[in-house]
Amino acid sequence: MALARSQKGLSLLGWLVVLALVAFFASVAFKMLPHYMDYLSIEKAITSVENDKNLDVRTVGDFYSHIDKSMQINSIRDLNSRDAIEIKLQDGDFQVHLKYEKREPLIQNLDLVAKFDKEFRVRAK
Repeated sequence: MALARSQKGLSLLGWLVVLALVAFFASVAFKMLPHYMDYLSIEKAITSVENDKNLDVRTVGDFYSHIDKSMQINSIRDLNSRDAIEIKLQDGDFQVHLKYEKREPLIQNLDLVAKFDKEFRVRAK
């Protein structure tokens, strides 16, 4: 029983390993979270065309203009809407394909990669 009493917690090395793991995952999260927030903002701008009655989006050019304004409002400056979004007008509905990837350097030649690929069908007004 004397052995069980002496083992009360992590050693200094154990705490350093735990701290290193927490720091690594926090670093990854802080580097990738802004990209996911940008993606969610763009997704919201795309779906708002159908949901917001005040928007007057009737053509593909109007749609791109709406997306560009939304990206400017949300401070998304490192992404070109024409490169990341493909919009087609088919059967009275907009077919929107959002596809791009973002790379964030992690350690020397290792990168974190986030790939976004989603298709939307938005009703035209």
